[in-house]
Amino acid sequence: MIYYLTAAFYVIVCLVLMLVVLLQQGKGGDIASAFGGGTSQAAFGARSGATVLSRATTVCAVLFMLGALLLGILGQRGPGSVVGGRRAPATQNAPAPAPAQPATPAKPPQ
Repeated sequence: MIYYLTAAFYVIVCLVLMLVVLLQQGKGGDIASAFGGGTSQAAFGARSGATVLSRATTVCAVLFMLGALLLGILGQRGPGSVVGGRRAPATQNAPAPAPAQPATPAKPPQ
């Protein structure tokens, strides 16, 4: 149960990480910087402070790595099942019951 909850949370973290990375603006590699228009976007010089998106990327990246490790550890143990290699509890073999005799129809009166 905990494995499936962790896997669902991991999928959500992966989707959020992809969204946050795709929403970020490039670091000066735009076509506008080739023509001199790239300097107007940064208020305090070429390197701006950490934005909300860059912090969210860092948090999501850390959650991504920790989630991968946690799923790897939980996947090693796995849920206990018969398919996983556990033996069924030993039971005593009882003799099989005798098959039931079919009922014979009564003779009709003559």
